[in-house]
Amino acid sequence: MVYNNQRSIIYFEHVKQQVGLTVVKCKIERLRGALLVAWSIKSSTRWRADNPALGQCGVTALVAQDILGGSILKTPYEGIWHFYNLIDNQFIDFTDSQFDDAIEYQHVKTDRDDAYSDTNDAQYTYLKEAVTREFELSERPIVSEI
Repeated sequence: MVYNNQRSIIYFEHVKQQVGLTVVKCKIERLRGALLVAWSIKSSTRWRADNPALGQCGVTALVAQDILGGSILKTPYEGIWHFYNLIDNQFIDFTDSQFDDAIEYQHVKTDRDDAYSDTNDAQYTYLKEAVTREFELSERPIVSEI
């Protein structure tokens, strides 16, 4: 039976939107976890165990865009450009934990070439492969035998 009720259609669209937002949020959090595992001296020469996000912004913004889409933005911070993402109309900064102070985001649109100037081939290739591996592992269901 097909319902042609306007309220039902509006509700269905609302539910569809909420489920979509939840899926995107889950992917963002899965990516955040994969990045924490993958960041190392191989993805940034500035990496430190006590501050794993340090120096990772350009390469991370590139890999995040590869996996989740969206666009790359930048903002000035203490004389340098800091890169982050706009994913599904949300500003996502996976590397903001590297800073002690709050960032005053200016949301300057930029592109991959600009973000790539903050990294190199070896760092990008390493991080993309490591994050992709961790991201795919986080998709697998946990199965236990009883």
